[in-house]
Amino acid sequence: MAERKKLNDLVRYFSGEVVDFSDCEVDLSHLSDFEQKVLIEVRKIPYGSVVTYSMLAERIGHPGAARAVGNALRKNPALVMIPCHRVVAKDGIGGYVLGLAAKRRLLELETRGLRHTAGQTLVCGEQSD
Repeated sequence: MAERKKLNDLVRYFSGEVVDFSDCEVDLSHLSDFEQKVLIEVRKIPYGSVVTYSMLAERIGHPGAARAVGNALRKNPALVMIPCHRVVAKDGIGGYVLGLAAKRRLLELETRGLRHTAGQTLVCGEQSD
């Protein structure tokens, strides 16, 4: 049943609703400690917000490891639920495993979602106010 809730939340997300996936379980056990640390921190980036690769590196205690952060993001097993599209370069959008058009689309979707939502957020299958 949990997988059905995740799928329903993804449908809602792509329909433009603000959905918080931070409580959805994602198995990261196959990744290195560093990669897990990066992806866990990415989950803390709020809907509609962005941080740079270097900011993310600093947040996990590895200043100067922006390139390693980017490499870790490529191993993200749960795109959207772990919103690596919210991590951008200092001087542009940066990369994305599904391509830059997809990254731009996700960022635009979230910007519109914030404008059209009046304080309601879905938290992995449950609506909260």
